Amino acid sequence: MASTVLLVVVFVLDLIAFGLAIAAEQRRATATINRDAEYNYCVYESDIATGLGVGSFLFLLASQLLIILASRCLCCGRALRPGKSRAWAIVLFITCWVTFFIAEVCLLAASVRNAYHTKYRTYLAQHPPSCEVLRKGVFGAGAAFIVFTGIVSELFYVSYSKADEGSIPPRMDGGIRMNAFR
Repeated sequence: MASTVLLVVVFVLDLIAFGLAIAAEQRRATATINRDAEYNYCVYESDIATGLGVGSFLFLLASQLLIILASRCLCCGRALRPGKSRAWAIVLFITCWVTFFIAEVCLLAASVRNAYHTKYRTYLAQHPPSCEVLRKGVFGAGAAFIVFTGIVSELFYVSYSKADEGSIPPRMDGGIRMNAFR
């Protein structure tokens, strides 16, 4: 049977990762153009979203590692019992990794892009500088895939646990048995 403690810990880690990703979306860096005597330059506000995004990245990574270590990565350990649970475990394993990868890429790319600030100035006569900021919704997309990853990884672990219970029945061949002749 699936470990309830593991499922609760993974759920809490995913919930924290989701909360951090939503907070990062709300606290993205914003920029304004300031002018002094000769130059135009960009001034960026709070940069806390980068830290929140990295924190979300790490909590999701910890959650995924717990599930994968508990299931022995589906490839190590003894073979699973044939049946629907094994088939679902394989499908959910692949889906879990795909959604995990998308969530991690969104979070990492958004954190890196949010931390990037332009460092140049322009003269007043020139066009104002381009104060580049992170597009709205990148951390939000990461948060959505965190939810998908959490659901799929827990379903994977439950399916894996069902397929891992018991042993594979011995094969009963119908061949001719050799017996001692008297």
